[in-house]
Amino acid sequence: MKTHYIKPLVMALSLAFAVPAQAGSERQDLETLRATTLALVDALVKKGVLSAEAAQDLVKQAEKKGQEAAEASAKAETAPGVVRVPYIPEVVKREISEQIRQEVVAQAKTEQWGDVNAVPEWVGRLKWDGDFRLRYQDDLFANGNAPGAAFVFDPDGLGSFSNPINTGVDRQRLRVRARLGLTAKVTDYVSTGFRFSTGNTTDPFSTNQTLGNDFNKYSLVLDRAYAKVKPWDWLSVSGGRIPNPFFSTDLVWNDNLNFDGVAATFTPWARSDRTGKPFFTMGAFPLQEVETSTVNLAKDKWLLAVQGGLDWKMDADTRWRFGLAYYDYRNIAAVKDPIDFDTRYDYANSILKSRQKGNTMFEVSPVDSPNLYGLAADYSLVNLTATLDLAHFDPIHVIVDGDVVKNVGYDTAKVNALLTTPQAARTLGWQSKVTVGWPSIQNRGDWQAFLGYRHLERDAVLDAFADSDFRLGGTNSKGFFIGGSYGMDRNTWLTAKWLSADAIDGLPFAVDVLEVDFNAKF
Repeated sequence: MKTHYIKPLVMALSLAFAVPAQAGSERQDLETLRATTLALVDALVKKGVLSAEAAQDLVKQAEKKGQEAAEASAKAETAPGVVRVPYIPEVVKREISEQIRQEVVAQAKTEQWGDVNAVPEWVGRLKWDGDFRLRYQDDLFANGNAPGAAFVFDPDGLGSFSNPINTGVDRQRLRVRARLGLTAKVTDYVSTGFRFSTGNTTDPFSTNQTLGNDFNKYSLVLDRAYAKVKPWDWLSVSGGRIPNPFFSTDLVWNDNLNFDGVAATFTPWARSDRTGKPFFTMGAFPLQEVETSTVNLAKDKWLLAVQGGLDWKMDADTRWRFGLAYYDYRNIAAVKDPIDFDTRYDYANSILKSRQKGNTMFEVSPVDSPNLYGLAADYSLVNLTATLDLAHFDPIHVIVDGDVVKNVGYDTAKVNALLTTPQAARTLGWQSKVTVGWPSIQNRGDWQAFLGYRHLERDAVLDAFADSDFRLGGTNSKGFFIGGSYGMDRNTWLTAKWLSADAIDGLPFAVDVLEVDFNAKF
């Protein structure tokens, strides 16, 4: 039961019950006030806001206070030379009535009195979202590709595959992706988020599920689980398994990748009218936890990252966004076995478990653990990203994206000392893309077309977290991509994309990929 309006009710009843017999017209006014207040109490009982017992207690409490006030008034009037005339100004009576009315009406709106479809208050603090994608994918391999067996344990680090791969037989697949997310507003400053999706626990980014499993069921995984605190407009801190907090493209980070760890974003002047608004993001993300001991000298692997950027509204139809990031991987390179039969080091723990293809690899322990390959290089990435959005023909936009990345942590001498054949450093990546159409597909008839080119050298980024579609994933790739989307209905659209990529170095391996998607979201 809400009690914040009990005090004014008691005040009104006390005044009414305190009326002396000789009060005259004032008595008539207070009798009216008493009748009105008692009627209001009765209405609250009928609404279920007050119980009958609570109403009786309220009236008794008011009668007691009124009686005490009347006795005090009578004593004052019998004092020698004192004449007391009770008087309650109209303004006081109006204030009491208005205060009661406002508080009761406010509670009625909050608790939705009389609304048969009303739901509990906490339901309004939950927000569901989700999406579904059905994809037809056709992988078309070039005739001149090297045979798949040639990529097994490539000693020069140019192919870097640990198993034979398909390089010559075209492949067609139907694949689905389903995601369901929930965001809960705990307080005005704290929220939590969860998302379940198709996928598996061996691939850090892909949420695709290939159809064709003897009609068997598929598994769901916890794709996101995090808490977000935003005490001020200019600061937000997230921790757990969080969405990618950085301004980026799929040159460095796969679009479906989520991060484990903690990130903070600062946005000074977020609500100001400034044409240029800076933003800063920093984070710490564990990649692989190792229980280090005297018999296991492997170390934890981490990603430490920082990014500064600027949102610049040049004019009403021209917007820029820039971001300069530094991604520093700690203990990411594998450790070579210095002494044969030395069991103090668990070399498997020095190897990053997730990988696709492209990065330079070496055999870490040829005698103790043959065919065990790990990363040869260190990775410290400097990444510059920019977007230009031209809305001169709104709702049609022209959006130009540019992205450049350089691995400044690569040490040529250190890497070549681990390889049987020395190689030149390949540590640069860049991508450009032009998009014309609606910025996003939301309604029937919305459309979008795009064209881009990518050049990503083998050690420019970690292949484990790069795009998984271009040349079927990883680095050491170059080529173009083209496609478009069309809105079939509200939040429902078709997308077609063609990706044509070839290897930059090493054995020949080219593949074209066609993707046709049906998408729906809510």
